[in-house]
Amino acid sequence: MANQDEQFKKVISHAKEYGYIFQSSEIYDGLSAIYDYGQNGAELKKNIREYWWKAMVQMHDNIVGIDAAIFMHPTTWKASGHVDAFNDPLIDNKDSKKRYRADVLVEDYVAKIEAKIDKEVAKAAKRFGDAFDKEQFVATNPRVVKYQEECSAILKRLGQSLEKEDLADVKALIEELGIADPDTGSKNWTDVKQFNLMFGTKLGASAESATDLYLRPETAQGIFVNFLNVQKTGRMKIPFGIAQTGKAFRNEIIARQFIFRMREFEQMEMQFFIKPGTQQEWYDYWKKTRLKWHLSLGLGTDNYRFHDHEKLAHYADAAADIEFKFPFGFKELEGIHSRTDFDLNQHEQFSGKKLQYFDPEESKSYVPYVLETSIGLDRMFLAVFSNSLMEEDLGDGKTRTVLKLPAVLAPTKAAILPLIKRDGLPELSQKIMNELKWDFNVTYDEKDAVGRRYRRQDAAGTPYCITVDHQSLEDNTVTIRHRDSMEQERVAIDDLRSLILKEVDVRYWLQKMNDL
Repeated sequence: MANQDEQFKKVISHAKEYGYIFQSSEIYDGLSAIYDYGQNGAELKKNIREYWWKAMVQMHDNIVGIDAAIFMHPTTWKASGHVDAFNDPLIDNKDSKKRYRADVLVEDYVAKIEAKIDKEVAKAAKRFGDAFDKEQFVATNPRVVKYQEECSAILKRLGQSLEKEDLADVKALIEELGIADPDTGSKNWTDVKQFNLMFGTKLGASAESATDLYLRPETAQGIFVNFLNVQKTGRMKIPFGIAQTGKAFRNEIIARQFIFRMREFEQMEMQFFIKPGTQQEWYDYWKKTRLKWHLSLGLGTDNYRFHDHEKLAHYADAAADIEFKFPFGFKELEGIHSRTDFDLNQHEQFSGKKLQYFDPEESKSYVPYVLETSIGLDRMFLAVFSNSLMEEDLGDGKTRTVLKLPAVLAPTKAAILPLIKRDGLPELSQKIMNELKWDFNVTYDEKDAVGRRYRRQDAAGTPYCITVDHQSLEDNTVTIRHRDSMEQERVAIDDLRSLILKEVDVRYWLQKMNDL
């Protein structure tokens, strides 16, 4: 756990030092769980969003995108159930006066048991070497099996208690497990209470005439209320999907773990409208498809796993999370939910408007079922960033800090470096930059020795460094250095565009999905 904490601190520090993430309003001591994306962070975030959008919308003939408003009619949130049921179970420690999410305390306890399983697996892998069969070991080792059964029993009880809203049993579970305040070690807990997470605001020029509104806690409802608008204007036939990305807001009392859980965050969601009775088929399809999208980025198969929900929302008939191994353990990255016809039925009931699809093949109208995929953009950012940051031993007591971002997502694709600041090298470097910037985000760097510049670009995550030297003036060639391997090769200036494009093109990366 100590190593995890140290690694996470390095992630947070590096994100600030290299212009990725800053504390919001930092000069005024900041706001808790609110962050700004710096010059590199904004680019990385944009590239992740575009990578998702191209895979989800551009590559599917039957999925379109919208951009719904953040403000919605207040009845929307009554229909969706958020006014009555969008709550977190909170518990206070009487001694430290700190407040925690009760379910997260239990999940963190389970995560510690899972860490013990990982440790047993690592020891066995080292002992048996190439002959090690992880699947068999996990299924048969008595200690690991016992740990797994313990985790399963705890999560099952938690899920059942939350589903029945038996908050007394949630507290009893915390006490039985001996869970202590993470900061002080105190086990003196209050009762568990529910807390609604929506931010309230007002619309109107005067207090007397203002309408009470909410900042949207999710982007999905903007899709549901526009179902018919999109279906009719786009002449969409079922099955079809509507996607959108955008800000959502939740008054998280226990916001923590950097950008993993924030009060203002961004979602990338797609609601897929299907014929009732076909939901299992589409649920399986989207689970596989979304995992392939993640794996296409090359962050490591072992860093992903599915977690099937023990506790289902009242409207769902199946739900699973794609979990990612963050520096603080496996946590939810994306949700795939079979939402049945709950959402459109609710909006029909509360609005008095029909939200049905006329199926020409069956000559009848029905309320479609919905399959949802929902991923947090900020969490995806953290997954990519934390997984890419590493310290490499170069031998002879030397190390380098390198941010091995997938090249398709890297904020800056190439840095152009004149070897020295004279003899026409800066001018040629600027000429190369002016050509490349039509296609790529590139940067120019002439300060310090070239080796130090390489290290700076490595740490910033730039996949390529292009060094312009005196030979470049003679034969129009440059040295291109690859961030990950540190290999260098001599190439023609005219070939730079095609060489970089091959490595950073979305087509190249998304086509990997077909091979998975």
